Amino acid sequence: MNADAGYDRPTPRPLRRWLRRLPLLASGLILTSAVLALLAGLLVSALSGTVEEPPSAAHLVAEPAHIFDRYSAPAPSPTAAPVIEPPLGSTPFQLIIPRIGVEATVNAFGLDADSIPEVPRNGQEVAWYNWSSEPGTGSNAVLAGHVTWSGAGVFYNLDQLSVGDQILLRSADGTELSYTVEENFLIDPNDPSSLAVMAPTNDDTITVITCGGAYSPTGGQFGGYYSDRRVVRATLNQVNPAPGAVVAAN
Repeated sequence: MNADAGYDRPTPRPLRRWLRRLPLLASGLILTSAVLALLAGLLVSALSGTVEEPPSAAHLVAEPAHIFDRYSAPAPSPTAAPVIEPPLGSTPFQLIIPRIGVEATVNAFGLDADSIPEVPRNGQEVAWYNWSSEPGTGSNAVLAGHVTWSGAGVFYNLDQLSVGDQILLRSADGTELSYTVEENFLIDPNDPSSLAVMAPTNDDTITVITCGGAYSPTGGQFGGYYSDRRVVRATLNQVNPAPGAVVAAN
């Protein structure tokens, strides 16, 4: 994810080049969702309830220093899996990571009128991408935020999370989803297999993405770039109903 001083609309080059351009720049303003061009394939996979290999993205292109690619959505699956009611309801909701002192607002982000993914415009907001699973509905919910933004961003200390740490998502009415960290690792944005972190999963997962690795200042409009992307994967272990909620008997 980049943090740059501005945001331009992309025009076409290959997805991996787009992913390389995503680093979050210290001066601040580009989003961490380095691989959002996978949108259409992932959405169809989520609807069908299956986990598929990411589709070829050779046709996706981006200009240097731009963030997102346009995409062409394949035809939807003729049979959709049963819809699970999202326990958190609609956004916004809160992301709480006690270990590193994060308490941030999560808002839904999707595609604008030009089929380009929208991005958060400050360093403390977190994006949930509405082409991924909604939290608590049985698959992979993808979240992203900045590591730096004219200083520390919301995920500045994400590298400190360890296996077993807790991540909470809490709705306005107090419903809470509790996740346990399973992995914390770096991926190479130049490696096509890194797209797999965005794919649907067979269990209830959140994938939190920001920038990591070495920072290389380059000057100019965007200031520099990060060599890697940091990914934290956590699985749902408990759903706590809103205080006073009536739980239906089995």
